[in-house]
Amino acid sequence: MNDIKNSIINGKTVLGIELGSTRIKAILIGEDNVPIASGSHDWENRYVNNIWTYSLEDIWEGVQDSYQKMASDVRAQYGVTLQTIGAIGFSAMMHGYMVFNKEEELLVPFRTWRNTITKKASEELTKLFNYHIPQRWSIAHLYQAILNEEEHVADISFQTTLEGYIHWKLTGEKVIGVGEASGMFPIDIDTKNYNANMIKQFDELIASKNFSWKLGDIMPKVLLAGEDAGVLTEEGAKLLDVTGQLKSGIPLCPPEGDAGTGMVATNSIAKRTGNVSAGTSVFAMIVLEKELSKAYEEIDLVTTPTGNLVAMVHCNNCTSDLNAWVGLFKEVAEAMGVEVDMNKLFATLYNKALEGDSDCGGLLAYNYFSGEHITHFEEGRPLFVRTPESKFNLANFMRVNLFTSLGALKTGLDILLKEEGVKVDEILGHGGLFKTKDVGQKIMAAAIDAPVSVMETAGEGGAWGMALLASYMLNKSENETLDDYLTRKVFAGKVGTKVDPDSKDVAGFDEFMKRYTNGLAIERAAVDNFK
Repeated sequence: MNDIKNSIINGKTVLGIELGSTRIKAILIGEDNVPIASGSHDWENRYVNNIWTYSLEDIWEGVQDSYQKMASDVRAQYGVTLQTIGAIGFSAMMHGYMVFNKEEELLVPFRTWRNTITKKASEELTKLFNYHIPQRWSIAHLYQAILNEEEHVADISFQTTLEGYIHWKLTGEKVIGVGEASGMFPIDIDTKNYNANMIKQFDELIASKNFSWKLGDIMPKVLLAGEDAGVLTEEGAKLLDVTGQLKSGIPLCPPEGDAGTGMVATNSIAKRTGNVSAGTSVFAMIVLEKELSKAYEEIDLVTTPTGNLVAMVHCNNCTSDLNAWVGLFKEVAEAMGVEVDMNKLFATLYNKALEGDSDCGGLLAYNYFSGEHITHFEEGRPLFVRTPESKFNLANFMRVNLFTSLGALKTGLDILLKEEGVKVDEILGHGGLFKTKDVGQKIMAAAIDAPVSVMETAGEGGAWGMALLASYMLNKSENETLDDYLTRKVFAGKVGTKVDPDSKDVAGFDEFMKRYTNGLAIERAAVDNFK
């Protein structure tokens, strides 16, 4: 306890803050990279004028509240006031669209990753670059705004992502980590910077618009893990800590996206490793040994925080509908006068799913709260469907809702693992789907027919991963790579649980996927006719 207290007083701690879709989390780690204090803030996106967004007020209220709760945790546990920190790092949900004018004013409300409104831009840029440009990428949002002839585009002075915005306001530095940069615009793996040829192609594409800016002028500078990304200014310190206790001058590491922090938090940034983050959205990332044979609409190519090529399958929907059903069961219990422990309820229902038929007894569900690009839906309608002959019971009901949370993901992963023959030694899982022991792992192992491990540290999530990136910048030795730092100084001796795929579950998931694919016409009818 005294050692930790001294670390806090002497500024030897490191802070990571990540803005997820439903929660903002701040984690303070000690000199051994183990969390010593935390704070969190719950928030929700809003659907305003057909755009999924968070307001600037929401953003800063959440960041400040999570910081204050972490600082309060420090006071409560160690009896000291947090005044300085060794290093800080910010992470957030990936990409999206934030653009500012010369007066540093936000030109249009923040357009999050959840929006599927850039289909035309995505298709045209993919064709132009011969490189898949997903709808959520910043460049797709920018080009769609140009196609829509939105007036604000002419006034753009700076474009960034959510964590890039926060970092800018706290340090004055317009920078971004390479992993997140790879979701703003394609990265040249050799230069580890934006692809210069593609930037030239884009500038030529929009030349007739006669904007005052060129693409390279408005994008943040790309930095690799471990590089210096500026320091907390006096104004930034007051913005982060509204009590005024925190001192300026603290170094910040390059801001990264939640995809990158997930890789770090699971120690899956080396080649032939992969991870799956399963929460409100779900994405799988596999670090490649070589380029894919061609561009795929379902596969995004991004990078690790160190700039290595990663194949990514990202789906907008995962546990939202599943959580809604669990909430309904909670209402039923409370209506009967039973006080409900949500952790116990989730564990009970998730484990019930393991008792179901391998193929979910003929049940079908879609978890589409929002659009899903992999299956070509611009909007979503959560659905549950069965025939009179389906085996409708609680076990199968929970099982089908767990299966469908990974349905779109499996569509993309099958391309990588079956068509491209990508090799992966092990997948590491993290996020809410894996909180109930073994259940999420068994379902995921069935979906990908590969071993799935969950480390004991997986619950720490992206905020911890972001803190580790800041720790690496602060504490790395000369020429020490991030891979080596994580393996030797963070994960050495850490244990986890590994679940191998069960052949019956694998066959059952494949059978469910036939039903899932055939039933997409039902989802299409719901989107078209149920407004």
